[in-house]
Amino acid sequence: MSEEAWDAVRYNLFGERPLEDGAGLLALEMPARADDAAIVPVTLKTTLPVGDARSVRKFWLVIDENPAPLAGAFTFGPSSGVDALSTRVRINAYTYIHGVAELSDGKVYVVKKFIRASGGCGAPAPKDSVRTDTGAMKLKRFGEKTSREMQIMIRHPNNSGFEMDPITRSYVPANYIEELKIWQGENLLMSMSGAISISQDPNVRFTYRPNGAMSIRAEARDTNGASFRGEWAVEGNGF
Repeated sequence: MSEEAWDAVRYNLFGERPLEDGAGLLALEMPARADDAAIVPVTLKTTLPVGDARSVRKFWLVIDENPAPLAGAFTFGPSSGVDALSTRVRINAYTYIHGVAELSDGKVYVVKKFIRASGGCGAPAPKDSVRTDTGAMKLKRFGEKTSREMQIMIRHPNNSGFEMDPITRSYVPANYIEELKIWQGENLLMSMSGAISISQDPNVRFTYRPNGAMSIRAEARDTNGASFRGEWAVEGNGF
């Protein structure tokens, strides 16, 4: 694959800022060939050596050959403890995916992997794309007291603008979750700036450090201006 697509995105996102080789510091996990190009699981995580005190400030997921290559930018609170994040994306053509991380040393690191998949951005709109539960949120939590994972799921068609309605044969207008923020008590855990490459019914799963808060709150906004909110009580003093 040509590096032209990545070079253009890289410059638009980072300008002249140097990108360091992330080998040994970052890992990008995804299938080599997708079973369904409209729902491809991707995980980006740090693999810092034991004793390395650096933490993650921000992740970017870039799908080089997609119509809108930046799938999502994820910014983490200073005490969030996030070091791994998973989501599901659409893949439009055989492509490299670049995972980029800004660490607390101020440097930006990058890794990449190739995936064989196509047609994900224009996959036919599902029959239930018009539904009454749009914006409904669900929270799942996993793990132990000192190291936990959280998954936030949002019911939303996340239309890319490239899907064709199988009945009318017209394109479904783009409408996707463009912003998601998640708090642990009053502390921001994560904010996401999303785009068309995030799959229908967006979800993010990530590690975090419990702070003893008694609630988790999420707020989202889509490109049509609709806002959605979810809040969940946390039993056991934040655990």
